[in-house]
Amino acid sequence: MYQLLKQEGRAKRGAFHTVHGIIQTPVFMNVGTAAAIKGAVSTEDLEGIKTQVELSNTYHLHVRPGDEIVKKMGGLHKFMSWDKPILTDSGGFQVFSLASLRKIKEEGVYFNSHVDGRKIFMGPEESMRIQSNLASTIAMAFDECPSSRADRSYVQASVERTTRWLARCKAEMSRLNGLEDTINRQQMLFAINQGAVFADIRIEHAKRIAEMGLDGYAVGGLAVGESHEEMYYILEETVPHLPVDKPTYLMGVGTPANILEGVERGVDFFDCVYPSRNGRHGHLYTNYGKINLFNAKYETDDRPIEEGCSCPACRRYSRAYIRHLLKAKEMLGMRLCVLHNLYFYNTMMEEIRDALDNGCFAEYKKGKLAKMAAI
Repeated sequence: MYQLLKQEGRAKRGAFHTVHGIIQTPVFMNVGTAAAIKGAVSTEDLEGIKTQVELSNTYHLHVRPGDEIVKKMGGLHKFMSWDKPILTDSGGFQVFSLASLRKIKEEGVYFNSHVDGRKIFMGPEESMRIQSNLASTIAMAFDECPSSRADRSYVQASVERTTRWLARCKAEMSRLNGLEDTINRQQMLFAINQGAVFADIRIEHAKRIAEMGLDGYAVGGLAVGESHEEMYYILEETVPHLPVDKPTYLMGVGTPANILEGVERGVDFFDCVYPSRNGRHGHLYTNYGKINLFNAKYETDDRPIEEGCSCPACRRYSRAYIRHLLKAKEMLGMRLCVLHNLYFYNTMMEEIRDALDNGCFAEYKKGKLAKMAAI
């Protein structure tokens, strides 16, 4: 159940009640593709850096270790020793990213594993079964993510198929949640809005899926090649046609600026690999912009990554030391940088929620963007 606690313009402040706890929104979900955050980040670490939701990848866990094995181990929560909410994506984006290895048909998608090349079939029912085995808190509907540059006729046909797939996902999840041996019989299902950069297709799709009574609604297929301006325009046009009393999730986005702009346009949930991926390469987020620890000027810099930051890296270590670790290819360097970046994102979401609670989000956003442009 989603409680809309407050609004400022289109920006929403909510609380989403799940079987694994309440998610305070807006929220950033920390991406753990294979049930772990890249960069040697443990479950204990996630608890210490204000993580509310962990996100894992259906396709990758199906390929390795296998969703049946995860089910035998008691589901993802037990497998990775994490008791808070988990969202699993549907595998649909992998269909997009594995373009050279796939064949899309009405029944689903045939493609080859990126690990060993074996043939895999995944359709709506298969995706729901895999996610039910994983026993995540929130499952995503199986969809196709057309390229933002695909032509209109292809996008239209793709979106219509995605709508048909959604009906199949809903029916299969209802069936699975009624089975005795299902680990999480209160698993929720989020629909995904598609339509590339065609606002009218997006709006029509949003209206159709809004009528289907899902637990939440995602906007997918953005941040895949279009400009930020195009993305913001699509959000402005689409989000008002999704139910305000359900969470809205912008998939795979983004930078701190993208998140602030998304919140302003009514988005509750975000996820992105940027904080962990950039951290592993020494690129760090601060309130005064991004810094690159590989720059020579940090060689003897005894300050923390950011003054006043309470993350595990900043509480104890200097820029100079972390830079040395990165240069020496010591895993600890990557780990500390990823922890800092995720802490930065989770703290920013906390600040956004406080600003919405206090009715000053517009002012907060303006100040945050101005500060982060300082470097």
